[in-house]
Amino acid sequence: MSAVLLIAPAVEPLSVANAKAFLRVAHDDDDTVIASLIAAARGQIEAQTRCALITQTWRVTCDAWPADRRIRPRLAPLRSLAAARVFDASGAPRLLDAGAFAVDTAAGAIVVPLAPALPGRAAGGIELDLVCGFGEAASDVPELLRHALRTLVAHWYDNRGLVAIGQSIAMMPASVAAMIAAYRVRSL
Repeated sequence: MSAVLLIAPAVEPLSVANAKAFLRVAHDDDDTVIASLIAAARGQIEAQTRCALITQTWRVTCDAWPADRRIRPRLAPLRSLAAARVFDASGAPRLLDAGAFAVDTAAGAIVVPLAPALPGRAAGGIELDLVCGFGEAASDVPELLRHALRTLVAHWYDNRGLVAIGQSIAMMPASVAAMIAAYRVRSL
């Protein structure tokens, strides 16, 4: 099962102003750098946890319907199924009724209807467009994850010169790893 980001989050879970306050930066010279660090830190935390901090849409591709009729995309928190389609042998898509699927947000799974249309091609015959994330606003993101984000931005901001001269620093400090550990989506 593969996943591709379709619609990125509309906002970051941390504003440049909030990051600057946390960093104790009073000037505007580094605003672009700080904004880039926020986006990169969000991406790093999302990759490590497999949690979308701010609402975003992903496309998950499967080869076949699972025998237990539950698709577990390992993207969290799962909010809704926006679209579902199967492809026939010629590669033509057939749109399925997304309302026929049940979304088990607690388990992070999509429950497939009893008699789903079967894909006609062996690889990537099923596509599901999923909406994931804690919410639309920064305040929807759990405070622990927002603090992990602030801490990672501060770590990268404070150590950007060390990277430039080739000294080794931790990509993810242990404190940040500990903060995000409870949110990790496990995969087999």
